[in-house]
Amino acid sequence: MAKKNKFKPEAYAAPTKDTRHEGTFEVLIPIPGRVKPARAAGQFPTQKAAEDWIHSPEGMDVIEDIFAKGGV
Repeated sequence: MAKKNKFKPEAYAAPTKDTRHEGTFEVLIPIPGRVKPARAAGQFPTQKAAEDWIHSPEGMDVIEDIFAKGGV
């Protein structure tokens, strides 16, 4: 019998796909049961800035809230 995977997916920084914000990064949150990840926050000038936001108290609160709501 296979074990269930009980870990929560981690938020990650990815290049923004919107051409109006080319060269920036956004934070994406994988949500179980959704095909596309949910977006958190706005655009960040660098990947490091986005990753720093993920680990900031504000970022963790926003990510937890989005995850709890199922990405809505």
